[in-house]
Amino acid sequence: MTEPYDPAGEGAQMSFKGRMSYSDYLELEKVLNAQSPLSSAHDEMLFIIQHQTSELWMKLALHEMRAAIGAIRADRLDLSFKMLARVARIFEQLNSAWDVLRTMTPSEYTQFRDALGQSSGFQSWQYRAIEFLAGNRNLAMLGPHQHRPDLMEKLEGILAEPSLYDEAILLLGRSGFDIGADAARTDWRGTRAENEAVLAAWQAVYRDPQRHWMLYDLAEKLVDFEDYFRRWRFNHVTTVERVIGMKRGTGGTGGASYLKKMLEVVLFPELWKVRTVL
Repeated sequence: MTEPYDPAGEGAQMSFKGRMSYSDYLELEKVLNAQSPLSSAHDEMLFIIQHQTSELWMKLALHEMRAAIGAIRADRLDLSFKMLARVARIFEQLNSAWDVLRTMTPSEYTQFRDALGQSSGFQSWQYRAIEFLAGNRNLAMLGPHQHRPDLMEKLEGILAEPSLYDEAILLLGRSGFDIGADAARTDWRGTRAENEAVLAAWQAVYRDPQRHWMLYDLAEKLVDFEDYFRRWRFNHVTTVERVIGMKRGTGGTGGASYLKKMLEVVLFPELWKVRTVL
C-alpha cells in the first residue's frame, strides 16, 4: 500500500511557530472576519463578498493607474504600457464577478435588501477615484463623500492634478503636436472640453503608426482600458435590472436608469472619434 504523501519529506516547512505563515503575510484573519451579514438571508454573504472583492480589485486598479500616470509624465511609456494592460485585465476580472452575483434571484435579494439601508455602490469612493483619475471629473459626484473629510482630501488630491487622459494629451504636446486649448490648461478640477486640435493630433498618430508607434500604442492601451470599463458598466446595468428591475437603488439613484445614463459617459472622447475621421 502506498504511503500518504508527506510534503515535509521534500523539505516543505510544516511548523510555523515563530515564523511568518501565509495567513500572517496576507493578514487573512482581518480579511476573512470582515463579513458581517445583517440578516439571516443565505445570499447576503454572496452580496458582501462580491462587493468587498470588487473593492480590492479597484484598489489595485488605482495603484496601477497612479503609476501609469507617473510613468507617462516622466516619458516612460514602456513602463506605462504594462500598468495600463493590467488595469484592463482587472476590469475583465471585475466583469466576471457579475456572473457570480447574477446567480442571486430577485426573491433572494429581497430577503436582505432592507438591511442595506441607504448604502449603495454609488457611494464607492474608490470607483469615484478611478473615474477622476481616468478623466471623468463630474464634481457633483463628490456629494456622497462630503461627510468624510479624509476621503474628500484623497479625491480633491486627484482632482488637483492632470488625469490619465490629460497626461496622454500633454505628451502629444511634448511630442510636437498642436493640442490647442489643452496646452494652456492649469485648472484640472473641472470637466475638460473636447478639442479639435487633439482629435487632429490623434488622427496624425493613427495615420502613421510606424512613425508614432509609442503614441499609437499608448492610444490603444487607453482604448483597451475604456473598452473593458464600458463592459463592466454594461454588465452592472444588466445585473441590477435582472435583480431589481427598474426599482430605485438603495442609495436613492434611479437604479438601472441611472446606470444606463452612465453608459453614455466617454472617458477618452477624441480616441473614439478618431476612428470615424480616419
